[in-house]
Amino acid sequence: MSNYATPVNTNDTDDGLAPWPYPRWIAHRGAGKLAPENTLAAFRVGASHGYRMFECDVKLSSDGVPFLMHDSTLQRTTDARAKLRIGNSAVGGDHSWGALSQLDAGSWHSRGFAGEPLPTLNAVAAFCIRNGYFLNIEIKPTPGLERQTGEVVARRAAQLWNDATPPLLTSFRPEALRGAMETEPELPRGLLLDTLWSGWLETALTLGCVAVVCNYALWDKSSVTQAKSAGLRTLSYTVNDEWAVAYLLDLGTDAIITDRVDLFAPTA
Repeated sequence: MSNYATPVNTNDTDDGLAPWPYPRWIAHRGAGKLAPENTLAAFRVGASHGYRMFECDVKLSSDGVPFLMHDSTLQRTTDARAKLRIGNSAVGGDHSWGALSQLDAGSWHSRGFAGEPLPTLNAVAAFCIRNGYFLNIEIKPTPGLERQTGEVVARRAAQLWNDATPPLLTSFRPEALRGAMETEPELPRGLLLDTLWSGWLETALTLGCVAVVCNYALWDKSSVTQAKSAGLRTLSYTVNDEWAVAYLLDLGTDAIITDRVDLFAPTA
């Protein structure tokens, strides 16, 4: 296992930034590739490797229940084609939670996870809070429901984490973050970026973000300096190679989201 586990001092303000309550290492979708993504089984596998913070994707069922799933459609990570007879609608958000809760979200990964269900945000919150773990919720709306998803996820998160360190809410969709901000302004937010599009920094500040979460290849001395000078924390996804970790640590970035929970020891 790699020893790239430089700790973050969460009370360190030498860089002029506000204290940061989260660990440096974040397990992508629960446990990266070792378990079916965005399931409680994945969270348990990630935790067994020492991870204390997890990233997951949350969207809404057709009846407004926040649940974990990355893709807009159901086929890749569930048995929806056979079980729901989905016909013309493979979109997860088109189905009620009652229907979604019956799906097998584990068999696609491997036989040992057969029957693993999709979890609600409530279930993941209970797991994290009771075990003292931290969460990064990527708001992953069904197209057209960006603002509504941000509002519902923020409201539910505020209710669930009312006495615990709140989750970091992130999204590629500014409108989702705006919905979250206007619903629960005290929850921390981060803007996800796959390119440094014009106005990214101004948008992050307008949305009251505390962090920017970039494709790791976007970080260099200039972009890190811009973000930190604006008071923003710098996070990276999805970092699976030792050379990339060494580069990001040398740049002084704040957190690393990885699939390789089996490679990097998260002592921070």
